[in-house]
Amino acid sequence: MRGKFAILCAVGLALCLGASSLLAAAPEADVQWSELARDIFKGRPLNDGTGLLSIEMPYRAEDAAIVPVTLRTALPTGDTRSVKTITLVIDQNPSPVAATFTIDPGVSMISTRVRVNSYTKVHAVAELSDGALYVVETYVKASGGCSAPAARDTQQAKVTLGLMRFRQFAAPKQAPASTTREAQIMIRHPNNSGLQMDQITHLYVPLFIVDRLRVWQGDRLLLAVEGGISISEDPNIRFAYRPNGAAAFRAEASDTEGHVFRAEWPAERSDM
Repeated sequence: MRGKFAILCAVGLALCLGASSLLAAAPEADVQWSELARDIFKGRPLNDGTGLLSIEMPYRAEDAAIVPVTLRTALPTGDTRSVKTITLVIDQNPSPVAATFTIDPGVSMISTRVRVNSYTKVHAVAELSDGALYVVETYVKASGGCSAPAARDTQQAKVTLGLMRFRQFAAPKQAPASTTREAQIMIRHPNNSGLQMDQITHLYVPLFIVDRLRVWQGDRLLLAVEGGISISEDPNIRFAYRPNGAAAFRAEASDTEGHVFRAEWPAERSDM
């Protein structure tokens, strides 16, 4: 009986300590976010973005180097404002600001893949046309994403560097020409975070990322991205937009070594 009692006491103590650790971690994470928000947004007030902005990520990531994230906006009926930018912040990453997306009023969804370095809260902050900021958050269990080795070797990456592909997804049949559609742009680039180690030399691979991307529908800028080290290898961005009848899409991207990549594609008819 004494042995069983000792075991029960030990289990109870462990549970108590575990609960205490979780309770202590939560305020610490909140303090960290408060400090990040103050630095990134210069102390501007952040409003609750529930219902206006959403962030979707897996609770437990299968691969910390390519964690999917989807951002959606939905202004209430009658709200005449528009979303100007969305800033994605991965709190525990070495460089927390993963990307800032400047979007056309017709863009209502952005999806990409990111690196997550450790268990962390992730925040998305939308700035509206009246200057107000709105924030939502989620939590992701993943680790080691920022230092994970590249999927392709250096020589292979050089051959296809900057290759861009564009895909338009078909609209529902019989839908009006103005119906929201989705498109995807993919860029071949190693997007080295500066934290990855060369498996042969055991030296850190220098920072080498796509830091800017712009996508136009005709002459109208749909999407501009300022990216950081958290965007995964071979950046891949899918977005929802309203067609404006333009005959073509074009894109321009640049990286931290001064390369500039450009491409253009014909717009597919909305009834295809």
